[in-house]
Amino acid sequence: MLHKNEFPVLEFDDAPTAKLNPADFGCGRFDTDKMIITFFPEVVDKLAGTGRIVVERTIPGENPVVIYRFAEEPDVLLTLGQVGCPACAGNLDQFNDMGITKVMFCGGGGVLDRDIGVGQLLLVDGAIRDEGFSYQYIPPSRVIYINPEVREKIRQYLDENRVPYLQGLTWTTDAIFRETPDRIARRRAEGAKIVEMEQAGCIAVAQFRGFAYGALIYGGDDLSGEEWSNRGWRSREGVRWDLVALCKKLVKII
Repeated sequence: MLHKNEFPVLEFDDAPTAKLNPADFGCGRFDTDKMIITFFPEVVDKLAGTGRIVVERTIPGENPVVIYRFAEEPDVLLTLGQVGCPACAGNLDQFNDMGITKVMFCGGGGVLDRDIGVGQLLLVDGAIRDEGFSYQYIPPSRVIYINPEVREKIRQYLDENRVPYLQGLTWTTDAIFRETPDRIARRRAEGAKIVEMEQAGCIAVAQFRGFAYGALIYGGDDLSGEEWSNRGWRSREGVRWDLVALCKKLVKII
């Protein structure tokens, strides 16, 4: 049923199916339910170049999606995420239809507090929904939260293994060039620690479809000061490599 609103993005439709559904693509099913979505192409290239991952399959289309399998842990798949909720979370919906029910996301994002160091991990509690995709899956709300049972399993593992981390919200936005000073200040006041472009959508898909989803994001560039600072965040190869390895363990326990 469509719940009408003055603003189209807030017109939530709770119908369980649409005219086009993931199953309509007929992509088949994986023989495992575990997947890591990462945004670290150099890590994927290194893993592939050393034979630690092998191509499982390629989902065809205008933007083909390559799925890899860990050679020594074949029950875990790995893929590169695509930027933005429609691409990344849309693919996640397709992966779930193909049998994936346990997902760990790892990426980087811009910090809203300069005290968050480059490479510092954020265990995502949820996301401020400053985008449009999530509103097609979950009724309107200001914040969307990760399943607390999933988040708690991740937190316990990090604590038990003495992995340092922060915990809190992200700010999911569609518009990288509209992160204005006033918006940044308000999102920070609401509790957001990092800005990114995928979490609200991915969490919404996981809620709507009913599967386990968790996310770790490391502090990257800095948006908290008067001027933007890159901080060389894309060159943190050790952090990015270790984060994929960590998610490979976490995806088995969520």
